[in-house]
Amino acid sequence: MDKTLPIAIIGAGPIGLAAASHLILRGQEVRVLEAADQIAPNLRDWGHVRLFSIWEQCVDEAAVELLKKNGWVSPPASALPVGQDLVEHYLEPLAATPELAPIIETNASVVRISRLGRDRMKSRDREATPFIITLRDKAGNEREVLARAVIDTSGTWQNPNPLGANGWPAVGESAFRDRISYGIPDVSGADREVYSGMRTLVMGGGHSAANALLDLALLAEDEPATALTWAVRGNSLAKVFGGGASDQLPARGQLGDRLRALVEDKRLTIQLSFAAQRLKMNGNGVLIEGITPEGIRRIGPFDRIVAATGQRPDFSFARELQLDLHPVVESTRALGPLIDPNEHSCGTVPAHGWRELVHTEPGYFVAGIKSYGRAPTFLLLTGYEQVRSISAHLAGDHAAADDVRLVLPETGVCNATLDQVAPGGACCTGAEPNAEEPCCERPAARKGTTCCGPAKVDVAKTILEKAGSC
Repeated sequence: MDKTLPIAIIGAGPIGLAAASHLILRGQEVRVLEAADQIAPNLRDWGHVRLFSIWEQCVDEAAVELLKKNGWVSPPASALPVGQDLVEHYLEPLAATPELAPIIETNASVVRISRLGRDRMKSRDREATPFIITLRDKAGNEREVLARAVIDTSGTWQNPNPLGANGWPAVGESAFRDRISYGIPDVSGADREVYSGMRTLVMGGGHSAANALLDLALLAEDEPATALTWAVRGNSLAKVFGGGASDQLPARGQLGDRLRALVEDKRLTIQLSFAAQRLKMNGNGVLIEGITPEGIRRIGPFDRIVAATGQRPDFSFARELQLDLHPVVESTRALGPLIDPNEHSCGTVPAHGWRELVHTEPGYFVAGIKSYGRAPTFLLLTGYEQVRSISAHLAGDHAAADDVRLVLPETGVCNATLDQVAPGGACCTGAEPNAEEPCCERPAARKGTTCCGPAKVDVAKTILEKAGSC
């Protein structure tokens, strides 16, 4: 392999620029490839959202070293930034440093990656053969560049999961795309008029859904005609309510507390265990048909739908590489067991570095939120440690690459009692690990007994009442 070739980084977001910073400080040749016209396009999309992490948890140590070398002054360490703050006060100054500015290429969309003269079927001498990357600009012009290694930090934000519970778009979903927002709309800002006075359904059981619900509830205070419905696929709200005061990220715990208060105040309609299957017009709104434990149910009609159902990775440009993907979450096979929500639901992930992120394809790494595949609860701290380890490995510093010390803030879910996390009882007595019911992972956390059964919601009585009796 020609060591004078650069290491290509796909994506100029926080993790990509952190990777570039580490590699530059180690004297490596680097090329950052960004599809958009400016850096951090994904972060700009949700720039109105406040992060859980304080400033000192949102920045990378190597990036800070380059910034301070060029006169940067850090925002208050304990302040909570919104996404746009990270762009304006951290990423844009970082990208403008004399070390990074010359190596960042915008309007350079990666459309294909392979080995020079080899498809995925040719295994011999792949490690000694450079990567060939095909780039396309907005005008459709294509060109090729070579690299000795690739770090894909392109993220998953542009590839949202559909509404359909089977992993595919629900029947009719594409026909109503003009009424559906995927992600977290700016309800309090640019999108206020879109949702004002509307009947809105939020689908999803994670923190993105929580943010959307809380913003819509504030809108409803000013515009009483605004009606809010929340539908989730699981039969428990414990995961999104979180660990409250036990959460080591206080802002994350407070988000769950605010959402719990919204539910307890009966300011929205809730449908648990709802697996969306079909969308169709009903009068002047959209009706959603889904499978529930009691059979087929229709909810609506709605004027607007917020699909906060997560994202998934897109590996289409890497089809000619020899990837080793976990069959469930689409991370690397080694990382998958550490983050699979079917096995782990506390929101904490063991420290991991380049060894857990390596594919069969030598020299190709996926870092950042894309490394998690479809798994949730990714934090910037995780991505920064990933690229620190990968950069050390690519620079030949194997001791530093293997010295992974990441300690993530715990959610507090697995340390809370059942009544604290899901008042009224929402876990099965079997206490098996379950992606939808974090409190079921630790039998000792239970108070009293409840029986398993399909979940119902009767807002007038209790938000989490199990149907049937023991």
